[in-house]
Amino acid sequence: MSDVSLPHDLAIHGDAGGTIIMLVMDGLGGSPHPNTGRTELESAVTPNLDALAERSSLGMLAPVGNGITPGSGPGHLALFGYDPVESMIGRGVLSALGVGFDLQPGDVAARLNMATLDADGVVTDRRAGRPSDEDGRRVIETVLGALRAPDGVEVTLVHEKEHRAVLVLRGEDLGAEIVDTDPQRTGLSPV
Repeated sequence: MSDVSLPHDLAIHGDAGGTIIMLVMDGLGGSPHPNTGRTELESAVTPNLDALAERSSLGMLAPVGNGITPGSGPGHLALFGYDPVESMIGRGVLSALGVGFDLQPGDVAARLNMATLDADGVVTDRRAGRPSDEDGRRVIETVLGALRAPDGVEVTLVHEKEHRAVLVLRGEDLGAEIVDTDPQRTGLSPV
């Protein structure tokens, strides 16, 4: 079950004594290439990152544990020192708060990606060609106009950016157990 109050508790208010910029290079680690034994980052020419690193504090984090790749919700919580196993919060909650949606206790929030399917219903692009914000917003408005909410449930669908959107369901006794249909790669049908 998601804890909606947790993101509000993460904020530190007042003067923190300076500016802190946290640059998270999510997914950049990569695996060594079989021919070179080096990752993409180890092989890359990175003068700007090198200059930034000389003036910065650096670190590396295994958010849940070595060899475990968490979703972005738990991963982001771990970056800020929270135990992602004990502090359950979904990506939808983070996305809803990010677009300024006023979540209430009992709301169910889900982060959505648009995708492109072929005539057989197989995913050909998990990001729908990364549409412009204008095109993405238009698609979300079209989908929202075609949705028929179940009795007693208020449905809100908000475009986030490009292929991303957030869905919020509000109603009595809703459960947070949402089924994901993303097959996590192209060439497969939604599950």
